[in-house]
Amino acid sequence: MKIQILGTGCPKCKQLAANAAEATKGLGLDCEIEKVTDINDIMAMGVMMTPALAVDGVVKSTGKVLSPENIKKMLHA
Repeated sequence: MKIQILGTGCPKCKQLAANAAEATKGLGLDCEIEKVTDINDIMAMGVMMTPALAVDGVVKSTGKVLSPENIKKMLHA
């Protein structure tokens, strides 16, 4: 599983990355977490508001910092 954090490196993007790492650790998942900071790559995925979270290339959330619990629910579904 590949989780992508899309954002330019703002504090909210960093928090979302930390929350995603905590969520995957809590679920015992072996995931790659990638930070996508290039604005052209972000826009190519259809994201206009950051931070955003994508799982296996599919955007799941934009414009908000999800809690580790919300990310766990998303990954477990």
